[in-house]
Amino acid sequence: MSVTTSSTPAGHVAVCAFPFTSHPLALCSLVCRLAEEAPQLHFSFLCTSRANSKISTKTTILPTNIKISDIEDGLPEGFEPEDLAQEASNFYKQFPENFKRGVDAAVEETGGKRVTSLIVDGLFSFDLGNMAEEMNVPWVAFTVPAPYDLAAWLQKDLIQQLYANAQMDHDHPEDQLIDIVPGLPPSPFKDFPHELLERNPSNQLLAQVLLSMIRKIQEASAVVMNSYEELNPLLLTNYLKSKFLNIFYVSSVTPSKLASGTDATRCLSWLDEQKSASVAYISFGTTAPLNGEEVKALAEALEEGGVPFLWSINDKFKEYLPDGFTERIGTRGKLVPWAPQRQVLEHPSIGVHVTHGGYNAVLESIMGGVPMICRSEWADNHLNAKMVEEVWGIGVRVENRLITKTGMLKCLEMILHQEEGKVRQASTALKQVFEKAAGPDGVAANHVKTLLHIISEER
Repeated sequence: MSVTTSSTPAGHVAVCAFPFTSHPLALCSLVCRLAEEAPQLHFSFLCTSRANSKISTKTTILPTNIKISDIEDGLPEGFEPEDLAQEASNFYKQFPENFKRGVDAAVEETGGKRVTSLIVDGLFSFDLGNMAEEMNVPWVAFTVPAPYDLAAWLQKDLIQQLYANAQMDHDHPEDQLIDIVPGLPPSPFKDFPHELLERNPSNQLLAQVLLSMIRKIQEASAVVMNSYEELNPLLLTNYLKSKFLNIFYVSSVTPSKLASGTDATRCLSWLDEQKSASVAYISFGTTAPLNGEEVKALAEALEEGGVPFLWSINDKFKEYLPDGFTERIGTRGKLVPWAPQRQVLEHPSIGVHVTHGGYNAVLESIMGGVPMICRSEWADNHLNAKMVEEVWGIGVRVENRLITKTGMLKCLEMILHQEEGKVRQASTALKQVFEKAAGPDGVAANHVKTLLHIISEER
């Protein structure tokens, strides 16, 4: 049910999206939900043309009160970046001014309707939070990574001191356990983001962005977690509530109009021909590719184990597949450059998701009730994998974060054939928790209503 005009006055909300990885689609999903609940609000969604084009291919019809607009990406005309790092570096050099110009253009496009609030990706908290304060409007930070990742960053100084002490006292400090994130079991330092541990990390740009976020995000009118409160430990929820004026849980992963796209690669029709809970779906996201040895080891495990599989793999990594692999596999496996992930994970033939453990991928697996094998790579991936294995009990991690043939065979056997179905039972139970949390009686439904009142406040 939508919020009535009388309870939520009309307004103009500018949405500033981080243009990389899964962030823009996640924020667009949140905005779609808000727009449907409050049709009298107008939302100007601002992001780069490259990111916006990807959103348009992965959505159905947007609510009519959302206007997607492009901002400059910081790249010289005709310049093609070598990689994501170079693209991000150019973007960050100019992004505050580019968003300011985007907001001004949005006002002009709406006939002078002034912006009454901002919703920003949490990574922009410092610069765009300051911009909102200059505009004298409330601002909301949306964080895509997991809640426990934010809890860890809030304790950055303590974690860095503990790690410095461990470096002095131990030969392998990264393996030492600390009990610091409420609700999570003790974790080795290596499970935390590298940028969090080191005072002088190698990725200076990312570290700078994250550190500036932490300095400012607690001043936001509200923080929205890309999660459901019901999925998280109570200790963690209470800890985060103590740190923010308002904290809400409204996940971007929900049965909605934001589908994963069409079945252009005929994945779903191929899955229709497979046995129930028999297929391994393999996808490592856009920023966490395997190395060549791991690609080969994974292929060898799939072949020897006789496991039907659907593998979303970039063409440039196919050169690492064993000679004759595709011919020997035949129709038992399917290699595609892209797959409609949410629809795949909701298909009854999927038995396990082999994943890098990005938070959206984890949530999509939970929504589908699919157990996971996690080969974590960076950022919050390691803590996500820890939650999957040790807290929720809905999957396993590959040994030493490295795929080997014998290790993957062991993981596949454990999930698909052993454990007396314990992991699958846990996955089914957590799916039910997810469905209730995402429904009309979940905490998120009330959080959406409160959030709408905050972004509709007139100052």
